[in-house]
Amino acid sequence: MRLVFAGTPEFAVHTLSALLKSEHTICAVYTQPDRPAGRGRKLNTSPVKQIALEHNIPVEQPLNFKKQATREILTSYQADIMIVVAYGLLLPQSVLDTPKHGCINIHASLLPRWRGAAPIQRAILAGDNETGVCIMQMEAGLDTGPVLAKATCSISNTDTTQQLHDRLAILGALTLITTLSNFTEYQENALAQNDSDSNYASKLEKAEATIDWEQPASTLLRQINAFNPWPIAQTQWQDKTLRIWAAIDLNTPNKALPGSVINADKTGVDIACGEGTLRITQIQAPGKRAMAVSDFLNANSLSVGDHLG
Repeated sequence: MRLVFAGTPEFAVHTLSALLKSEHTICAVYTQPDRPAGRGRKLNTSPVKQIALEHNIPVEQPLNFKKQATREILTSYQADIMIVVAYGLLLPQSVLDTPKHGCINIHASLLPRWRGAAPIQRAILAGDNETGVCIMQMEAGLDTGPVLAKATCSISNTDTTQQLHDRLAILGALTLITTLSNFTEYQENALAQNDSDSNYASKLEKAEATIDWEQPASTLLRQINAFNPWPIAQTQWQDKTLRIWAAIDLNTPNKALPGSVINADKTGVDIACGEGTLRITQIQAPGKRAMAVSDFLNANSLSVGDHLG
């Protein structure tokens, strides 16, 4: 089939790479416009654009699809399907109707469980034991279309967003290739979503990363895992903001004031929580890299009796 691919971040690269190895033809790639990034504010090209340019695939980067000329360019590619993976734009009905078989999306959730921008993070925060990917026929609504295919993936209490992201990116690519191999049958047997089972996976905000030690250790562990690699869970110690990259729920009770340091050695820094105890194992001080707690303690005086938060 003739495909148009629309995606932007690293998550979409696995799918684009898989399609390039398939029997299908990618006639164009759509991705977000180059934007300034970093201290030098140099224009940054998306990971998807970089792959497209390496393979001499035409790249389109419209701000939106409001202009008739932009929609005409899409029409000119005469695509059978538009594959959408973390593109970053809501597509109007006129675009959804342009390809012969419409647009399909790889969504990193077992729809309708988590609809929206941050399904991986919200699944971890909620304590879900399972997630996965869905191949969805796109509609004008937010992640509301019928599901053509899905594949599941377990979530452990050690999984960070980055780790789960990487597994789901690969799983999504494999599931899409299988779906395209017999697309007509999958499309004919697509299942409608039950809206009453849906939750909105809102975009993460930096303010959510501040740790409240009154919360149970299990809740805080999910917060730390969900916010790795961004925005990273954080807490205050003296006049410093410490970023917590990794921790362990010790599943042990304590009667200390929440936020109190009850142990600090090379194995970790144990913090009393509203319920249970959390052991910090990887931490980052201001202006420093993330490091093992043993290295942090060699250079800092954090000790039993101190208070975080």
